[in-house]
Amino acid sequence: MSATNLHLIFEAAPLARVASYNPAMSKLFRSPRARRLVKVVCFVVFCCVIAIAAKDFVMPDAHPARTYPAHDAHPMEKVTIAVDPYDVEYKANIFSVNYRNYGFMPVFFVITNDSDQPVALAGMKAELNTVNRDKLYPLSTEDIVRRLSHPARSDAPTLPIPLPTKKVKGGVSQKTMDEIDRAQFGAKAVEPHATARGFLFFDISDISNPLAGASFYLTGVRDANNNELMYFEIPLEKYLSAPETKKP
Repeated sequence: MSATNLHLIFEAAPLARVASYNPAMSKLFRSPRARRLVKVVCFVVFCCVIAIAAKDFVMPDAHPARTYPAHDAHPMEKVTIAVDPYDVEYKANIFSVNYRNYGFMPVFFVITNDSDQPVALAGMKAELNTVNRDKLYPLSTEDIVRRLSHPARSDAPTLPIPLPTKKVKGGVSQKTMDEIDRAQFGAKAVEPHATARGFLFFDISDISNPLAGASFYLTGVRDANNNELMYFEIPLEKYLSAPETKKP
């Protein structure tokens, strides 16, 4: 409902009812001051409705990868990658789901191709190595949905034969499914002088401090001649030591 419609509802119907019962009040509410007051009330109500409504996910704009604190550039190939962990509340608020409560850490991944030829990403492999040498890989949509649907049983073993089960309460909504699909990095190539971006979700449920001493690795990026570029490596201390990354 638009603000105009709300204005008409508040201005026409209620004032008409007042007029039918109290002529003096009808005259009062037809004054310019009263009409301005009605418009203010309508605007406030409209803003409240918008604020209460569930927010839609909007992908953050991507700046050139070299502008992020945690990045790695290959000058010869003219390709740069960057990662920006969404590990603090004010950044994670872009999502409708608090993924940290389910043991996930979204990482904004950016890759910039400053060369004159496209680079292929279909075979790329991302990896987050913790200080304890745990190797974490980006989760698939199915992995994320499974955890959201069964937060207490996400690691339960799969039975060898199907058994009748009841519908699980609190299943993943279509809105959440759409958010996951839109958020995840899915580019298969980066055109010349272009930047691709998206989120990689890592399972950090058993790790108390996943970023300290960790490194991000990327392999499988290929040039236009199908030659694989040298692997990329980003120490996450670059992110942790950057003062601007923690500002609200």
